[in-house]
Amino acid sequence: MTLIEAGLGEKVIITKVRGRGAFRKRITEMGFVVGKEVTVVKKAPLQDPVEYNILGYNVSLRNSEARLIEVDLPADHIYPVDKNYSGTFQEESEGQQNVQKGKIIHVALVGNPNSGKTTLFNYASGSRERVGNYSGVTVDAKEAHFRLNDYEFVITDLPGTYSITAYTPEELYVRDFINNNLPDVVVNVVDASNLERNLYLTTQLIDMDIQLIVALNMYDELQKSGDKLDTKHLGEMLGFPFVPTVAARGKGINDLFTRIINVYEGRDQTSRHIHINYGKTIEQSINAIQKKLNTPANADFLTTISSRFLSIKLLEKDQHARNLVRSFANSDEIMEVSQSEILRIETDQRDDSETLVTDAKYGFIAGALAETLKVNPYTQRKKSEIIDTFITHKIWGIPIFIFLMWATFYGTFKLGKYPMLGIEWLVQQISIQLQTMIPAGMFRDLLIQGIIGGVGGVIIFLPNIVLLYLFISLMEDSGYMARAVFIMDKLMHKIGLHGKSFIPLVMGFGCNVPAILSTRVIESKRDRIITMLINPFMSCSARLPVYILFISAFFQNYQGTILFGMYSIGIMLAIGSALLFRRTLFRKKDVPFVMELPPYRVPTVKSVVRHMWHRAGQYLRKVGGVILIASVIIWALGYFPHKLPNEHMFTTNLQEIKAKYTALRSSSSNSSSEDNLQKTNETNEITTVNLAMQAELQKNSYIGQIGHIIEPVMRPLGFDWKMSVAVLTGLSAKEVVVGTLGILYQANEKGQHDDQTLIKRLKTQRYVYGSKAGQTVFTPLIALSFMLFILIYFPCIGVISAISRESGSWKWAMFVVVYTTVLAYLASLTLFQVGSLIL
Repeated sequence: MTLIEAGLGEKVIITKVRGRGAFRKRITEMGFVVGKEVTVVKKAPLQDPVEYNILGYNVSLRNSEARLIEVDLPADHIYPVDKNYSGTFQEESEGQQNVQKGKIIHVALVGNPNSGKTTLFNYASGSRERVGNYSGVTVDAKEAHFRLNDYEFVITDLPGTYSITAYTPEELYVRDFINNNLPDVVVNVVDASNLERNLYLTTQLIDMDIQLIVALNMYDELQKSGDKLDTKHLGEMLGFPFVPTVAARGKGINDLFTRIINVYEGRDQTSRHIHINYGKTIEQSINAIQKKLNTPANADFLTTISSRFLSIKLLEKDQHARNLVRSFANSDEIMEVSQSEILRIETDQRDDSETLVTDAKYGFIAGALAETLKVNPYTQRKKSEIIDTFITHKIWGIPIFIFLMWATFYGTFKLGKYPMLGIEWLVQQISIQLQTMIPAGMFRDLLIQGIIGGVGGVIIFLPNIVLLYLFISLMEDSGYMARAVFIMDKLMHKIGLHGKSFIPLVMGFGCNVPAILSTRVIESKRDRIITMLINPFMSCSARLPVYILFISAFFQNYQGTILFGMYSIGIMLAIGSALLFRRTLFRKKDVPFVMELPPYRVPTVKSVVRHMWHRAGQYLRKVGGVILIASVIIWALGYFPHKLPNEHMFTTNLQEIKAKYTALRSSSSNSSSEDNLQKTNETNEITTVNLAMQAELQKNSYIGQIGHIIEPVMRPLGFDWKMSVAVLTGLSAKEVVVGTLGILYQANEKGQHDDQTLIKRLKTQRYVYGSKAGQTVFTPLIALSFMLFILIYFPCIGVISAISRESGSWKWAMFVVVYTTVLAYLASLTLFQVGSLIL
């Protein structure tokens, strides 16, 4: 039978793993090897993928992959004697401990995704890197410095990876970093509650012949489970120390770095140079390949990479290793011997050489743990499984997911409303005080209309930004985000994407730039590029101020629903675009879905607050940087040349109005009511002239000239020239759109700047000349058209740069520019024109 035939809750034993290439390699590294027990935990709401438990952790597989794994029921399975574990053997050290060493220690942190590696990095170094309870948070190396006991530590936090087989960009990056930078000590951070799975990476690091320490992180979870681990004996067996830590609370961190110093100085009694014994057949092949590698002509290449590690990788058919060997002097001989040894092994063992090496590693791990780990015979049902009973339920799973998404946006709006009003009041008071304190003139206009009008209009939305990141952080840190991937995988598969694409898409709600960087967790280049191309449709936090501005002004009764709708439209556009790209630009079949489902954890207040503070700081830096500069530039373009070609006409008109009403008052004795009526009429006529004069000033300003050039193109969408200019300035950063509107829509009915909020100004804004004179500039339909355009069109410069860098080509970045802008125009055009016909 195959794994797909096993029923819910059923335990089976793996007897064979079929398939080839990427799937077979990845699946065996995740622990799906012959003889391992697998439990069927739960099916996704759409019945695909399925959650399985193996080696003490949960992982999800699609049904198509589960069909390639043959299994037996435990009662029918004959357990073979494990011949893979042959212990270790030791080589003489090269006497490096006698070398005089400096006081700077370079440390690299390596570990599985979700092992707490970045948490340890943050605590030890005082850094503020993002931490999340799902795979692939760290997408690049982060470096920090700190001092301890007269030593300076240079710590590098490398991307999380399950192995270093060059299967994904992270794996290759970690491998190359260790080989090229040669850190003094590599700290392998492992999840102490999932040792058998985590130690697979450790076996590969052993092969690399490096100074190694294992940080047994989340050691408190192992203790709570009732399991007991003899860390001292395990370290003595494997030749490097194991140090228990609880990075989230800072426990064991000082002990870890004290041990690093001892290993670095050669004083640690546990450290010794060992190799994993892969058994007679494989060891014979390793030795044969090493003989061809270890020639004087190749000495330069082997100064940074272990010949044993390279030999093992050649036996595993590692493409990166093969490419490296092509640079060797005797590359043809090396490749010939490696191919010959692979054929000999596979003929002798009747199995793929990659799988045999993986089986040997897991056999080594099982043997080491059998002597050092005592498992609690009484195992309770994991809390994560209990929670998943409801969260990933086949009926309630998707509704719960949709509700949580809606609650995120509703809470962002409703809870953010009150602090937003407070900041809005403060901005108004500052504006009023400056207006009374500073004499009229260009400087006052710059402060009030340019800086306060532009920056103040953006900064009031800071509470909403912080709240959005609060909700995202809670979902990430708790482990729910990985469940969302599990729930949505079948739908993602339908549109031709990997389930892991869901994480970068959700991250896009925060900021599209790190979301695009996080696509590195996706193994398939095809899926990575498609995910990058559709990520800009995810409404980032920079668009949120635009939505809140127009929703607050025109949709007061449906605020949360309209906001949820805008995000939903972005999601639907992303899905539609992915389907289009899959059928046109990318027709290659997608890769297997294998993803770990981490246990649920209660998010720490420190982690959540750190994330919110970090994002708030980023937002404020943007406000004080690009938005401030853009606001000043936009104000200057709107202020200058500050003269009217036909100013005498307005002056004459005003004089005529005043003269007319003066004459009326002096020539007749009106009643008080008639006198008041004349004063009102006079005020209205003067107001009309002032508004026309103010409009003419803006029209003749530099930004007015630019706006009127592009207005004919944007008019079919319902946009006036000011909205058109705001769209243009939003190319640098979407928050600048609000700042631009704040500067351009500042005239009250007297043609002067007032202290009204931007929301009120948009609601009362009217055309003052032309065929639309007297009509309101904004309607709910125009507001929807404008928000839709902002949602879809040209992502900011930072996103374009990230797409270019991550895809490796400017062509995809330029494609996004053209595709999104054309799509935005067509969508807004259709909405406004059809809406106008209906309404």
